[in-house]
Amino acid sequence: CESMPAVDNESLPDASTSRFTWKIESISKHSGRKTHSDIFVVGGYSWRVLVFPTGNNVNHLSMYLDVADAKSLPIGWSRSAQFSLAVINQLDSKHSVRKEVTHTFNSRESDWGFTSFMPLIDLYDPSKGYIVNDQCIIEAEVAVRKIVDYWNYDSKKETGYVGLKNQGATCYMNSLLQTLYHIPYFRKAVYHMPTVDTPSGSIPLALQSLFYRLQHGDNSISTKELTKSFGWDSYESFMQHDVQELNRVLCEKLEDKMKGTIVEGTIQKLFEGHHMNYIECIGVDYKSTRKESFYDLALDVKGCSDVYASFDKYVAVEMLDGDNKYQSEKYGLQDAKKGMLFIDFPPVLQLQLKRFEYDHARDIMVKINDRYEFPLQLDLDRDDGKYLSPEADRSVRNLYTLHSVLVHSGGVSGGHYYAFIRPTLSNQWYKFDDERVTKEDLKRALEEQYGGEEELPHTNPGLNMNPLKFTKYSNAYMLVYIRESDKEKIVCDLEETDINEDLKTRLRKEDEDKENKKKEKAEAHMFTTFKVARDHDLAAQIGRDLFFDLVDYEKIHPIRVLKDMPFNQVKEEFSKEFGIPVHSQRFWWWSKRQNNTYRPTRPLTQQEESYTVGQLKDAAIRMNSSELRLYLEVVQENHLTLASRTKDDILLFFKLYDPEKEELRYVGNLLLKASSKPSDIVPKLNEIAGFQHDEDIELYEEIKFEPNIMCEPVDCDVSFSLNQIADGDILCYQKRCSLDQHRHPNVSSFFEYVHNRQVVHFRLLEKPKQDDFSLELSKRSTYDDVVEKVAQHLGMDDPSKLRLTQHIPHLQQPKHQYIKYRSIDHLSDMLLLRNPNQMSDILYYEILDIPLPELQGLITLRVAFHQATPNEVLFHIIRLPKGSTYSDLIDDLKSKVQLSRSDAELRLFQVNNNKIWKVYLPTEKIDAVHDPNVPLHVEEIPEVEKSAGPRDRLVHVVHFFKDNQHIQYYGVPFFFLIREGEALSDIKVRIQKKFEVPDEQFLKWKFAYVAYNRPDYLQDSDIVLSRFQKNIYGPWEQSLGLEHSDMPTKRANQNRHSFEKPVKIYN
Repeated sequence: CESMPAVDNESLPDASTSRFTWKIESISKHSGRKTHSDIFVVGGYSWRVLVFPTGNNVNHLSMYLDVADAKSLPIGWSRSAQFSLAVINQLDSKHSVRKEVTHTFNSRESDWGFTSFMPLIDLYDPSKGYIVNDQCIIEAEVAVRKIVDYWNYDSKKETGYVGLKNQGATCYMNSLLQTLYHIPYFRKAVYHMPTVDTPSGSIPLALQSLFYRLQHGDNSISTKELTKSFGWDSYESFMQHDVQELNRVLCEKLEDKMKGTIVEGTIQKLFEGHHMNYIECIGVDYKSTRKESFYDLALDVKGCSDVYASFDKYVAVEMLDGDNKYQSEKYGLQDAKKGMLFIDFPPVLQLQLKRFEYDHARDIMVKINDRYEFPLQLDLDRDDGKYLSPEADRSVRNLYTLHSVLVHSGGVSGGHYYAFIRPTLSNQWYKFDDERVTKEDLKRALEEQYGGEEELPHTNPGLNMNPLKFTKYSNAYMLVYIRESDKEKIVCDLEETDINEDLKTRLRKEDEDKENKKKEKAEAHMFTTFKVARDHDLAAQIGRDLFFDLVDYEKIHPIRVLKDMPFNQVKEEFSKEFGIPVHSQRFWWWSKRQNNTYRPTRPLTQQEESYTVGQLKDAAIRMNSSELRLYLEVVQENHLTLASRTKDDILLFFKLYDPEKEELRYVGNLLLKASSKPSDIVPKLNEIAGFQHDEDIELYEEIKFEPNIMCEPVDCDVSFSLNQIADGDILCYQKRCSLDQHRHPNVSSFFEYVHNRQVVHFRLLEKPKQDDFSLELSKRSTYDDVVEKVAQHLGMDDPSKLRLTQHIPHLQQPKHQYIKYRSIDHLSDMLLLRNPNQMSDILYYEILDIPLPELQGLITLRVAFHQATPNEVLFHIIRLPKGSTYSDLIDDLKSKVQLSRSDAELRLFQVNNNKIWKVYLPTEKIDAVHDPNVPLHVEEIPEVEKSAGPRDRLVHVVHFFKDNQHIQYYGVPFFFLIREGEALSDIKVRIQKKFEVPDEQFLKWKFAYVAYNRPDYLQDSDIVLSRFQKNIYGPWEQSLGLEHSDMPTKRANQNRHSFEKPVKIYN
């Protein structure tokens, strides 16, 4: 093994890389035990490969990279390596198995690799080529990287710049924000934008705050304030978007918000250029032109070696001739030239590289990792200004220097963004990777971001000398150039006067608040919190936010005090704060009852009042309360000292209900004798309510509200104790009225209404993401009640034409199955999903053309009808009575479609995974056979099949392409009659005619006999039916395969990753 000389870890430049090749002779003799390779040195460290030839307790080859001298290394050692391990295929190196990983090795993990590297059945199969003459060849490539202590790394100290925190998947945004921030002209314009008070509602203020902290901060900066100003929630922060799209959306928002201000037009001045689209006729004197503006240019990467090649392609002339002549208004069809030239370029040129494109063959987005070079200086006046239109100002020198390179590392289904920037256009580059900023050299910023493939040298000269190439998945995705002649204006100096004083003051206050919170956190062990509810809180909540119980402690502001503060001192503080004399304060414990209500239970004893707050909190925890919660009773002013309570004293709370206004409010508490009667306090209650002193009132005891309301009348003529009324109980009272006088004539019925009322948000099933309208209903409403209310709102005469569907909260989408007519009794059951057990407040609705009970008696089918001519597929919805056969379906369909002939026969079949799965007989019943969620395919049976001979055969034909040697089916399969003795060359003629494929494309098509997903390619002279043997395979497991990748498919926004959603900024 050859490797780099031993060096000290700290002196490693970036990485030391070597390849080691190991021939394992007589591998069959190593069964049942592990074996090590010879030691090889990379980056000054000793390594070896560890192999389990028969698996490490698995049916796979197990292989690891091992630190050879791990046992002799000092305590706390570690080393980082990116490495790959491979088993070389000695018959075809392309089929070698290779796996790659990055790992930091230490004393606990001194070996790392793959327990299930490859199946033993493949490794030891002589025909596969992994073992030849009992010899197996292992290759290891190891790149040892310098270990930087990023835990203690200080970006500001090392580089003078700070990074941005990643909220979850916001690296794409961070790289763009750093790029924009380091364009000083842009930053100055943002500082001069007028703002509103709160950053969460103002994009300019949030961006100003972010830029100021990047300019003056010492640590990485959060972007949460900015994303809140965008109107994003936490879900958006974990959703990766396209950086190019964010750039356009953000600049459009800023451009709009700059209108009417002193910085209006800044976005245009910086980023706007213009180009001219033209069509020029060749044979006549006619030319059509159209001027358009751009803020960025999307350049092709595929098929282009560098930026200049992309620009050449951008302005390439397209000839409009032959069948593609230009239709001019004056001269008719003409041969013409079509193209585009640039009128002017902006001072800051943003180039978006099209690294992502749609692969029609595989129906997926793919990333283009091809090598693509970009220069440090870009001359767009080259070749005598070939990119410029005749009207371009040739006095402007379009020479640009590279300012920043935005990089995407990863694949189409995910990855990471970071940026290389040189803020002052000096020779020093910096890498901005979320929170970390590092100094980088020119090679790292440019050449290493070209993409393409990279070669690793061999360290064993005597063995396989073919260079190992691997694809680089980190490459440039967006380039920003600044015009040399505008450099001083764009990379300008910023003065402190450019920053608004109000902004500085606000941010200073934020920093002070942050420091105070930090101090509070550090001193948290010395403090504790508790909550005290007063009558003021009860009156503020009851009848507004709260109807049951007395108070919601979550809305009571906590009091923070030292743990060792005596509670008597707390009473003194309350006296100062609220003007309540100490002798008038009586504090009660608040706790949970067995019926799940919360009430005051008893006053604090004199001994408890002598405790510290910390001791009281401990006592509360022992009583199964998560926090110290107290109620403050204020004793009447004429008491000089608190009277000691007797066993007969009870504290009751009172609520007043007004059935006319349907209002409930808290009116106070009374300390009463348990032996007294409710009738004794009627005059007092009337006085509190403002009623006549002899008003006839009725009292109810509020007992509980979960799971059902329990509010019972109180017998006013027996004592409170006989009514089983005690400390902390709640009595509700009202004027007596007849039951038919009001909608909710008494407290009990009002509580039932409040307890069961439910606001339901209805959404049209076709638009499942947006609320259409909301209705207040009762959870006890029946199915008929609900559809009737919805029908009234929609102005429908017949509620039975409504169909409802439940909502799945955790998926935020409708349930697959709709609610059958009257199948659910109450609204509460409609909103509750049993599995998982979740309650929702959303229902979806559809308006049907026939009543739902009638529809449920029918079978609804989605039918894909394949027209004979033209070759199109039309979809139909067909309804038939339950019990119908496919013959009934055929009769119904014939009345809806246009057939090539009146006596045409139809064939019905099902497609699964792009293969014909089943053919249905006309006599079969539909509801017993067909899955209603799968489209049913119907086609005319061609006339040619009626004249089929006894040895002719109807075969299934599938479309496919190969992905990593595996077959991937796509498109719609079809039936095709093949004649006895018919050669492939004749079949190809008929296939080409069926699909009307041009000769140039059809030459690329391959034909294969496919059985059990294995293609056996056919030659033109092959007699195709000789491959189809009835007795070997079932009819579904053999087919004629068409391998090609040019089936037409429409796809929008072809440069967006497959996992991304469009970027939206809502504010």
